Amino acid sequence: MSNFWKSLTRRKTDDVNEGESKLARVLNLFDLTALGVGSTLGLGVYVLAGQVAYNIAGPAVTISFLIAAIASAFAGICYAEFAARVPKAGSAYVYSYVTIGEFVAFTIGWNLILEYVIGTASVARGLSGYFDSLIDNNMSKALNESMHIDVSFLGDYPDFLSFGMVLLLAALLAFGAKESSFLNNIFTCVNLVTIGIVLVAGGMNANVDNWRLPVSGGEPIPDGFGTGGFMPFGIAGVMAGAAKCFYGFVGFDCIATTGEEAINPKRNIPLAIVVSLIIIFLAYFGVSTVLTMMLPYYLQDPDAPFPKAFDAVEWYTIKWIVTIGAVFALCTSLLGAMFPLPRILYAMGNDGILFKRLANVHPYTKTPLLATIVSGIFAAIMAMLFNLDQLVDMMSIGTLLAYTIVAICVLVLRYQDEQMTRLVSVRAPNVFRQLFCNSYREPNTMTSAITKIGIVVFAVFAIIWCIFMKVFEIEATSGIVSLSIVGLLLIIICIVIGLQPVSTIELTFKVPLVPFVPCLSVFVNLYLMFQLDLFTWIRFLIWIAIGYIIYFAYGIRHSTQITRNRNHAEIAANTMQRPGSSADYPQQHENRAFEPDWKVENGNAHGNGNGNSNGNGKALYPSHEYSEKL
Repeated sequence: MSNFWKSLTRRKTDDVNEGESKLARVLNLFDLTALGVGSTLGLGVYVLAGQVAYNIAGPAVTISFLIAAIASAFAGICYAEFAARVPKAGSAYVYSYVTIGEFVAFTIGWNLILEYVIGTASVARGLSGYFDSLIDNNMSKALNESMHIDVSFLGDYPDFLSFGMVLLLAALLAFGAKESSFLNNIFTCVNLVTIGIVLVAGGMNANVDNWRLPVSGGEPIPDGFGTGGFMPFGIAGVMAGAAKCFYGFVGFDCIATTGEEAINPKRNIPLAIVVSLIIIFLAYFGVSTVLTMMLPYYLQDPDAPFPKAFDAVEWYTIKWIVTIGAVFALCTSLLGAMFPLPRILYAMGNDGILFKRLANVHPYTKTPLLATIVSGIFAAIMAMLFNLDQLVDMMSIGTLLAYTIVAICVLVLRYQDEQMTRLVSVRAPNVFRQLFCNSYREPNTMTSAITKIGIVVFAVFAIIWCIFMKVFEIEATSGIVSLSIVGLLLIIICIVIGLQPVSTIELTFKVPLVPFVPCLSVFVNLYLMFQLDLFTWIRFLIWIAIGYIIYFAYGIRHSTQITRNRNHAEIAANTMQRPGSSADYPQQHENRAFEPDWKVENGNAHGNGNGNSNGNGKALYPSHEYSEKL
């Protein structure tokens, strides 16, 4: 059992350690903000606003976007600290592998695969919907009549256009096609101009009476579309809409992966995240406002809302301008969604926790050919069989879980004893005293254990709170009492965690108000996950089960970290046998991440142990303290 646990928690290390990044720090605040905005504004603007307004939240979709923006902001700053802990560029998969362990890394990586697959499939489906709207929905009508799918968890018909577009894009990427920054910038400008046209033209045709239909004496509200007014589906509809609207903010976290390339990352990365989220939220808020004021929410087209809205006000020229601009914007989003997918498969295959053949790079195209083809076929099948609504739900739940794990990891690392050498007797009086009185100034084994247990208990009670929200009526006495008790326990747990000593490690960025911000991120993410329907949870759990079967049947035995740990152990043993080294250092924690106790300054390596180094910043052999970590 001990070996099994060590396998699950082994951390990724490098065989060659370098103190400084080889990447140039060239990205300023504007570059980072443009990166976040460009990678996020896409399907959410042109499809999601109308889809959520149609039968989920009504005009209150604006509030749904606000709640989703707040949840994304909490996740974003947690992601920024997580990135700052790893001295290299990479995704949450790499960060978690280096800092937490292999099993958590696989879970995040497997969810990132789902995120990229669903992102590609959903953008393709949205693009297909816009093409279909240009031909008066004749394509969907023909396919629905001739090849109707009568399965509750699949789409109404196979979308062959989406299937073909994803395969075409995968072929282009597989044979060495690269993103052109010039074309990407042009399409992004077209996107922003299109959004501006929507806001101006839509504002000129806005009618506030569409937000209070029963009061204005308009048409009767059809069955199944709530009660009318601003919140026709109530608070529950607003929160369910927020879970879907969260999809619209996925992509901003790419800013946090530029830690090695950003100028003044301590200031610019968190500021760029905040600024980009504000811009994205204002775009979503403005678009959803004019859309629901132009046309009653129950008359929206969930697949292509803007063409129908401008048809309704007889602005046909603007309709075609907006539709063409949306097609360009969605084409760019499709490329941006597809491009990272083969790379995460390549990274996991290269680490051996997925099939190693996925890491093969073709000698001619210089791309992970097999990973690109496999991911393209998988995304194409998803786009063909599932409708957009189902795809958005699946992507939201996978991303929310990934962000939840990131927030938990931030808490664990902030209160962790970095050296793992401060041993404290775990006795009842000591534990009780430490729970409510900060007896220690530095983290130790006991305080780290208290924090980890507290985080687990907090997550469990957060889940219980979400379940109570589903079971009890909020207005009922039983519901108020139950939710109040659980809410009070959550606050007490946060206070107990906050009383523990924190790690003093220096980072380029730290989450403020720890543990409350990460805990709030965990709570909000779990709450939004519980707003998604049962079929989404079933599909997601099937996906997770498939991933764990692959990991325990293949990845846990073929991980390349097994070989790395063996090599590091041999190096550490050889180092302790050198003259001047001490054999008294225990060889502990062989799975600790590669965290050097030296740094490179002006091309010279400086250590705080007795290790030697050459002048180009590479250690000839590790220092004693570093050997102990290995």
